[in-house]
Amino acid sequence: MGSKNKLIDAIWRASSQFEFDSVLDLFSGSGVVSYMFKAHGKRVISNDYMTMGSTITKALIENNRTVLPISEAKELMVQHGTIDSFVQDTFKEIYYSDEDNLFIDIVRNNILKIEDEYKRAIAMSALTRACMKKRPRGIFTYVGHRYDDGRKDLMKSFEEQFLDAVELINCAVFNNKKRNKSYNSDAMELKKKVDLVYIDPPYYTPKSDNEYVRRYHFVEGLARNWEGVEIQKETKTKKFKSYPTPFSKREGAKLAFDTLFKKYKNSILVVSYSSNSLPTMEEMVELLKKYKDHVEVIPVDYRYSFGTRANTERNEVQEYIFVGVNNGEGGYNSNR
Repeated sequence: MGSKNKLIDAIWRASSQFEFDSVLDLFSGSGVVSYMFKAHGKRVISNDYMTMGSTITKALIENNRTVLPISEAKELMVQHGTIDSFVQDTFKEIYYSDEDNLFIDIVRNNILKIEDEYKRAIAMSALTRACMKKRPRGIFTYVGHRYDDGRKDLMKSFEEQFLDAVELINCAVFNNKKRNKSYNSDAMELKKKVDLVYIDPPYYTPKSDNEYVRRYHFVEGLARNWEGVEIQKETKTKKFKSYPTPFSKREGAKLAFDTLFKKYKNSILVVSYSSNSLPTMEEMVELLKKYKDHVEVIPVDYRYSFGTRANTERNEVQEYIFVGVNNGEGGYNSNR
């Protein structure tokens, strides 16, 4: 949900017109934009309020060298003595079979014992990926398997999915010779001095919610071992309360954008946004103009496929990339 995988080329074209060495990906999500900037040799600071998001950027952005050998990954699937059975007890007959719940408990118990922070991040990222691959539609807003369409991912065992994910992540680890960093913080409170800030917050629209936690609460809870959250036991899905965010309401979103633009007024600003979101494009331009000499809007035709029926007007939108820069910033010259 919300991944910019199909838009990274457009985001790079918008960003690469400027000279910059460091970048803050303030709402990193899946980490794909952070990874793109890392691949282009930039020093990348990734941040996301979701622990599952910051875990994958710990494994692939901050981590430059460490991999998790398959032999060690296989050992994580072996039970050693008595284990904490939280998943088996809490989520019995909700998302997975008893056998699969046991597998998750075994692996997560063993992950907690890994001393190397990057191996631990790789293992947890692989486990969360396996959980999503083994879940019809990859979300946790319903009980049972009514969306099981027999796809190959659902036919694979948890063991296969986990080891496949470890191998994929291992192959994606590379060293860009920069001191990159991953944070799990509130974007409104984080403050970093960088050349460019990329902002891709949860989009507010009255037509649908932007509740990432509601859709991914199981894997988010898994990534943080359900620490610091209170499961709503009366719910069928055993979800926990969503994290507070100013982007859940129109006025809150507008104020949040203004706060972020002001905070990073001395950095190049690149903002991803959607034509069906609020504030409107015109309002976003006005907000940016408060702090930037030059504002450019780059429209990108885009079709959303998540959670909507195919061939409907609702998922045919324009994705906007807003660019805000001051004269002389990042090599920009208004006369060129």
